Amino acid sequence: MSDFPWLLLMIALPAVGAAAVAALPKGRDLLAKQVSLAVSLVVLLLAVLATVAFDTGGDRFQLTSSWTWIEDFGVSFALGVDGIALVMLLLVGVLVPVVIAASWDDELPGARSMKAYFAWLLLLEAMMVGVFAATDVFLFYVFFEAMLVPMYFIIGSFGGPRRQYAAVKFFLYSLLGGLVMLAAVIGLYVVSNSQLGEGTFAFDALRQLEITPGVQKLLFLGFFIAFAIKAPLVPFHTWLPDSGSEAPIGGAVLLVGVLDKVGTFGFLRYCLPLFPDASRFFAPFVLVLAVIGVLYAALLAMGQSDMKRLVSYTSISHFGFIALGIFAFTTEAATGAVLYMVNHGIATGLLFLVVGMLIARGGSRQIGDYGGVAAKAPLLAGAFLVAGLASLALPGTNSFVSEFLVLIGSFPEEPVFTIIATAGIILAALYILLMYQRTMHGPARGVLLQEDPAVPATGEGGATATLTAPTRTLRVADLSRRELGVVTPLVALIIVLGVYPQPLLDLIEPAVSATMSDLGGIDQ
Repeated sequence: MSDFPWLLLMIALPAVGAAAVAALPKGRDLLAKQVSLAVSLVVLLLAVLATVAFDTGGDRFQLTSSWTWIEDFGVSFALGVDGIALVMLLLVGVLVPVVIAASWDDELPGARSMKAYFAWLLLLEAMMVGVFAATDVFLFYVFFEAMLVPMYFIIGSFGGPRRQYAAVKFFLYSLLGGLVMLAAVIGLYVVSNSQLGEGTFAFDALRQLEITPGVQKLLFLGFFIAFAIKAPLVPFHTWLPDSGSEAPIGGAVLLVGVLDKVGTFGFLRYCLPLFPDASRFFAPFVLVLAVIGVLYAALLAMGQSDMKRLVSYTSISHFGFIALGIFAFTTEAATGAVLYMVNHGIATGLLFLVVGMLIARGGSRQIGDYGGVAAKAPLLAGAFLVAGLASLALPGTNSFVSEFLVLIGSFPEEPVFTIIATAGIILAALYILLMYQRTMHGPARGVLLQEDPAVPATGEGGATATLTAPTRTLRVADLSRRELGVVTPLVALIIVLGVYPQPLLDLIEPAVSATMSDLGGIDQ
C-alpha cells in the first residue's frame, strides 16, 4: 500500500480536473461545480488513505516516488512526505472541497466565468499538494512559484473592487521572494557539486553537506526572505491585508489557510535542516520579528472597520506565534507550531467563510453596517462565535492546544520573547469579541435594516390614511442547508481537535524530532 503513487495522484487528479472544467462548453457552470467538488473529494479521500498508509514509526520520508526530470542538472520529480507535510496535505484536502461548496452560489464580478473560477481552484490545489510533497529542492521551487499563477487570477479576476491592485501586489511580493530563493537554490547546487563531484537538488543529499558558516548565512537569507514574505512575517506582511480583503471568500480561505503556511513549512523543511548554524545565528532576529508581528498585527486588527482586513491581520499575528515556536528550537514548541499551522487553517478558514456569508447578506464589509444579527440568524451567529473563539484560542477549541504547546515549549529557551508574546492572547480576545459583539448583538442597525411598507390606518368615516413613519426591521436569512453543510465539518474539527489532538500529534512529533536532530536542538 505504501508503494502506491498516492502523492502523484493527488497532484495529477486536480490538474487534470482543472483542464476538464476549463474545457467545458460555455454555460455549463453547474457541471463545472459538480466535477470540481467530486475531484476535490477524491483528493481528500486519497489524503486520508495516504495517512492510513503512513507508518509513524517508520522512515522519515515515506510514500516516496522519483523520476528523472532534468538529468544534466540532477533534477528529479521526487515526491515524499514526513508527518509535517502529511498533515498539511490533510489540511488541503479538507479546505478545498469546503471552499468549492461555499462558492457554489457566489456572484462573480462582471461577466466572469464560474467554470474558470473552479478550474483555477483545482489547479491551485494541485500546486499546493506539489509544494508540500516535493523532496527535490528545485521541484519545490517550481511548485512554490507556480502557486502564484492560479492565486493571481483568483484574486485579480474574481475579487473585490481593488482586486487588480491586490493581485499585482501579491504577485510582485511573492515573485521577488521567489527570485531571491532561486539564487539560494543555485548556490546549494554549486556547493553540492563542489563537495559531491556532481550537483544535486535531492533534499537528503543536501542535508548531508558540510557548508561553511559564512555560506550558510547567505543561503539561509535567500530561503528565509522568500518564506518570510510568504508566511508573512512583519515587515514583509503588507501584501496580505490587501490580498485577503480583495480576494473572493474562497480564495481568501485558501490564501490564509494554506498558501501562507508554505512559508512556515519552508522554515522547518529547508532553513533549519540545511542551514543549522545560520538558523541559530539568525534566531534572535527572527524571534524579534515574530514577537513584533504578534503584537503589531493584533493592534492593527483592533483598529480595522473592514471585517476581511481584520481577519487578515489576525493571521499575521498568529504567524508570529508559529515562528516563535519554530525558532525556539525545542521539539515541543515546534510540534505546537506545526499543529498551529493546521488549526489556524481550520479556524481562520471558518472565520473567513462566516464573514463571507454575512457580507453576502448585507453587501458590506464594514463592521459598523451590522448589528443584532444573532436575533434573526442564530445559526450564523453560532458559527461566527465558534470560529471567533477558536481564533482567540479558547480552551476546548483546537487552537488552544497548539498555542499552549508553543508557549510552554518556548518558555524554557526563550522566556522573554514568550512572555511578551502572551500579550497577543489578550489582544486577540479583544479584537475577536468586539467584532462579534458589534455585528451579532446590540440593536438592529445598518445595511440589513429595511423599511417595512407603509401601514394603512383607518381614519374618521372609514377613510384610510397612510402612516408617514414606516417601521424598520432586520431582514437577514439564517444559514441555508448548503451553508450549514459547509461550516459543520470545520466546527466539528475545531471541537474534536480541541478535545483530542493526539492523532495529529502522533504524525507530527517524529518529523519534528528529526528536524531538531538535524539542528542539534533540545528534544523535550
